[in-house]
Amino acid sequence: AACPPPARRVMVAARALLFWALVYSYCGVCACIAGLRLLWSIGRRPGETFRWVVRENPPACLNDPSLGTHCYVRIKDSGLRFHYVAAGERGKPLMLLLHGFPEFWYSWRHQLREFKSEYRVVALDLRGYGETDAPPHKENYKLDCLIADIKDILESLGYNKCVLIGHDWGGMIAWLVAICYPEVVTKLIVVNFPHPSVFTEYILRHPSQLIKSGYYFFFQMPWFPEFMFTLNDFKVLKSLFTSQATGIGRKGCRLTAEDIEAYLYVFSQPGALTGPINHYRTIFSCLPLQHHEVIMPTLLLWGERDAFMEVEMAEITRIYVKNHFRLTILSEASHWLQQDQPDIVNKLIWTFLKEETKRK
Repeated sequence: AACPPPARRVMVAARALLFWALVYSYCGVCACIAGLRLLWSIGRRPGETFRWVVRENPPACLNDPSLGTHCYVRIKDSGLRFHYVAAGERGKPLMLLLHGFPEFWYSWRHQLREFKSEYRVVALDLRGYGETDAPPHKENYKLDCLIADIKDILESLGYNKCVLIGHDWGGMIAWLVAICYPEVVTKLIVVNFPHPSVFTEYILRHPSQLIKSGYYFFFQMPWFPEFMFTLNDFKVLKSLFTSQATGIGRKGCRLTAEDIEAYLYVFSQPGALTGPINHYRTIFSCLPLQHHEVIMPTLLLWGERDAFMEVEMAEITRIYVKNHFRLTILSEASHWLQQDQPDIVNKLIWTFLKEETKRK
């Protein structure tokens, strides 16, 4: 192909420079805000600020036999060992569940119990999370690696297709798997994450969403985000699920003390936060997408009281799905939808799965 004219090259370079200036400038702003919060915490409670308790023994809920069996699989290409919890008989159709941040397989506990009657339900610990291997370098967490993980795991489990369900960051990965490997996804279900193209276009045009996604920029920094999570014995982690601003609402199925302890057990281990945050550290070099369309039946579930994602992106997602698309917005639900309203979410998923089976 012929080289673009000089004017076009200058314009492309200028746009790239402006984009990265925005990224690093906002990263600096987020770091300053985090630094001020750190100083405020030290001033108020200096003895408590740096307290960090490593939980040595998992709470009983993580070994609840009703949730399934803990399993491991090693991927040939990457050599990484993945941890997952599986429920339901082998040989049944596969339902693969991808969690968000800061979560792990346990966020799908309600779905593991619900769908094991008709599916082999597999709740995965994504690369870098929980008991799954965590490569040390951020380059190992590029989107193409994360997408390849899912396809390779599918094959390692002995399947060539699945019902794919993702929440939050797991929703981003689920969208990308459906775009890049449509032959392996029979039905796509995403919880509280828009089509990636919608997200990248919307965030640049709506400052309110840019602010809500500030953690994407803050996570570009080395080590400091992990450090901030550990303060006050992981106060940030606890408040994400329990506070009035970001947590599960009054009408939701609140996390029990044991549920919270399960999250603290996983993320309090030394180095346990670096892999999860590394997922975000290459995001700006991987987007926007070259291919956009999703061609399989798709269900998008959305908690309207999401503190991190504006609901307007849910409806815009429709234009990228070239098949049956169903959107359900739950007005009283939070970002943690499958934990917040598990009965309603499970019913909506069942309806979608059976409806599409009848259509075929």
